[in-house]
Amino acid sequence: MVIQIATFIVKEGMMEEAIEALKEIVPKVRESEPGCLQYVALTVKGRKNKNTIIFYENYKDDEAVKIHNNNVGTTLAKLLPLFVPGVDLKTCFEII
Repeated sequence: MVIQIATFIVKEGMMEEAIEALKEIVPKVRESEPGCLQYVALTVKGRKNKNTIIFYENYKDDEAVKIHNNNVGTTLAKLLPLFVPGVDLKTCFEII
C-alpha cells in the first residue's frame, strides 16, 4: 500500500471555484482508477491555512501510483490554474 499526501495552495479568491472543480474531479478519479483505494480532497480550517487543499491518496501498489501520476495532468487540468505553482508531495508507506 502506498499513501500520498499532496498539499496545494489555492490562489487568493479562487477557493470556491477550486471546490466546485473538485466536486467533478474527485469522483472521476475514484471511478477511473481501480488501484486507487482512497482519493480525498480536504480543506484546512484556520486563517493560516485558509487557501490550502490537501489530497489524501491511498493506492494498492506502485503500479496504481504510476497510473495516477500519468493521469494527473489531464485529471487536474481544470484545477491547476487555480493553484499557486508548486506542490508539497509526500509519499508514505505503512509501517504495520
